[in-house]
Amino acid sequence: MDSAITTSTDLFSPFRLGPLTLKNRVVMAPLTRSRASEGDVPTELNATYYRQRAEAGLIISEASQISPQGKGYAFTPGIYSKAQIAGWRLVTDAVHEAGGLIFCQLWHVGRISHPDLQLNHALPVAPSAIRPEGQAFTAAGFMPFVTPRALTTQQVRDTVSDYRFAAAAARDAGFDGVEIHAANGYLIDQFLRSKTNYRTDQYGGTLENRTRFLSDVAHTVVEVWGADRVGIRFAPTSAANDIADADPAATFGRAVEIVDKLGLVYIHCIEGQTGGARDAIPGFDYGALRRAFRGAYMANNGYTLDMALRARADNTADLIAFGKPWIGNPDLVSRLERRAALTEAPQSAYYGGGAQGYTDFPRADGSL
Repeated sequence: MDSAITTSTDLFSPFRLGPLTLKNRVVMAPLTRSRASEGDVPTELNATYYRQRAEAGLIISEASQISPQGKGYAFTPGIYSKAQIAGWRLVTDAVHEAGGLIFCQLWHVGRISHPDLQLNHALPVAPSAIRPEGQAFTAAGFMPFVTPRALTTQQVRDTVSDYRFAAAAARDAGFDGVEIHAANGYLIDQFLRSKTNYRTDQYGGTLENRTRFLSDVAHTVVEVWGADRVGIRFAPTSAANDIADADPAATFGRAVEIVDKLGLVYIHCIEGQTGGARDAIPGFDYGALRRAFRGAYMANNGYTLDMALRARADNTADLIAFGKPWIGNPDLVSRLERRAALTEAPQSAYYGGGAQGYTDFPRADGSL
């Protein structure tokens, strides 16, 4: 890396995001850790974990289901009950006391679930009754996905209302804003993509119809929060959770057009295959999405320090989201700025369990 870029970079300088001033441009990406308590409620343990990482310019919380129906993984937190609001308040208070900022990621998994995770052992829901390949993570272990039931038109509208309720719950829990999860093959992505949306009502068929659910959700969340505290996450070329689209450039070009018109504060883009190759669709122009959007562009997927520095030098991204490096490095920003060695957390620590592999990773100076 050119030493001039390293010394002149603004990666570690404050950045204005809507009404908020971020300490730096390094974001903690949402990371599912499956450590919520009974009732999908965050606890003091979760508060400690997020507080330890409050030097991020912005923390985006782990994905949090907007309703019991939205759940797709065991031990993940929700953002719809009084107990969950109180649990998340522990987290937001801890982050704020440490000088950080935190958004809540609003999540509905759609078909990426299992009856064992649903109330009354119900089938998961989706735009269309198409079974995904893969397995669901339940309290009893991994179970094959099932064929979901297609939402009726009224149930789609009811789900939009669930997003409104969860957005208000996130506000009550003390978050600084919210991120709408529209990536990685979950419910909004399932409506967007041609592989998973075979509907014949106003939520399927044409591109305008396939983006309608996204538009409705974004509108209702903005009504709760104001556009300058709402971001959204896309993964245009990712095949995560058995998802695909016939023309992702057109689909996500239209999706970005919708959220730009609404004035959302950022788009958070997974560039390439989620957690994998960045050239999932060779030649896909993420820059076109950035140019079409007036807010901040947050880049994600496999970024190293040198890649982040280059992105800022070339102005291809405003913010850089790091994911897995935050697991073993609660002081990731400080380590990146000093080019200090990073701790690689073992994959066995990623999901489930207690403090071990969660809050026991020390800072570079040995402190917790």
